[in-house]
Amino acid sequence: MTLQAGSPVTQPDTDSISPLETESTTLPEPEAVPHPAPRSATDPRAALLGVYRPPDILFVRGEGTELIDEAGRRYLDFTSGIGVNALGHGHPVVSGAIECALASGLLHASNLFRTAPAEELAVALARHSGLDRAFFCNSGAESVEGAIKFARKWARSTGGEDKHRIVAFRGGFHGRLGASLAVTDRPDYRKPFEPLMPGVDFVDPLDREALDEALDPDRTAALILEPLQGEGGIRIFSDDLLRDVRALTLDRGIALILDEVQCGLGRTGTLFAFQPSGIRPDILCLAKPLAGGLPMGAVLLTEEVAEVMVPGDHGTTFGGGVLASTVALSVLKTISDPAFLTEVARKGELLGSLLEKVRASRPAVVREVRGKGLIRGIELVEAAADTVTRVREAGLLTVPAGTHVIRFLPPLTVSDAEIRRAVEILEAGLP
Repeated sequence: MTLQAGSPVTQPDTDSISPLETESTTLPEPEAVPHPAPRSATDPRAALLGVYRPPDILFVRGEGTELIDEAGRRYLDFTSGIGVNALGHGHPVVSGAIECALASGLLHASNLFRTAPAEELAVALARHSGLDRAFFCNSGAESVEGAIKFARKWARSTGGEDKHRIVAFRGGFHGRLGASLAVTDRPDYRKPFEPLMPGVDFVDPLDREALDEALDPDRTAALILEPLQGEGGIRIFSDDLLRDVRALTLDRGIALILDEVQCGLGRTGTLFAFQPSGIRPDILCLAKPLAGGLPMGAVLLTEEVAEVMVPGDHGTTFGGGVLASTVALSVLKTISDPAFLTEVARKGELLGSLLEKVRASRPAVVREVRGKGLIRGIELVEAAADTVTRVREAGLLTVPAGTHVIRFLPPLTVSDAEIRRAVEILEAGLP
């Protein structure tokens, strides 16, 4: 029946409705199930997933090379947010770029549309690196994920379906996502999440015979490595080794992926860690310091690899957003200045020489000092955890690199006096 405007609404004949339809459908109140109050009600830390073990310190402010806790105590920050805060805390280059982006009112437009900062940043990174294209994402692990996808598609376009295997170096760390964890040589990280992405082979980079065998031209798509392993204990690979693997991969049609998420963008005293070797990778992964503390990663590619990728092959919602790209442009301009890099190298030599003096004076405690620029490691005979705790209590923040190595990642803007003070605290905190 169609009702016309103004027609009366006829009430239903209740005699024709079944008893089930006329009974109340209100359900009884469920019996209350007692449960404890959430721990976060008394301890806000409990609201965070327990995959970290932070010390009982609450930081509220940062100034230069220092972090300040809620009680006003200052700590020398030789972690830089694990290499992220390359310009320290509160640097005017970073804060000025953030203010500039905020003033535009355009913080996000997605990659469905063009924005000037992303395009300008891609051009600048290509010019500085010698590569051709850039894909922006949000983290180092994401950059590795993208790199592996790009390399595999390129390899299959040149060598067929069998050419898909990835070779990775022993001791390498590339992230904790799917593919990035699969190429990370940390069994304790991998085991709970297996099976991981198949088709990965690990080799000792110093075992030339094993490396030669692993780089099968018919089956291997890419070799991925860090020019300087951070999590792996501040392990540097020589320019000769980099040139050797570049020659091998070129000869066999295998993509070379360099992961400079931690060691790149000025950390070693050159803009990119691979540059002193004179090689050019096919794919370069960047992240940590790129956007001055904002989450951002990048994959740089040669034209040959980039041209096999088509719309729909990969994507990201936030990668290359206006805010992060604006800040990254300013950070890149600052770090790439030759005078700035010269200072990083000089201060790195100072840090290295002071750590060597500590080793020489405490040979029963310190086994070795290694590193380059402002990424240095001191290997202890005993496990490093207790020393990391003692120096933190004395006002120095460091980060382990494996079981026995203490890693030093100060801001690239650290002063000579701060370097000296940090090494004094370290020496006093050794067992």
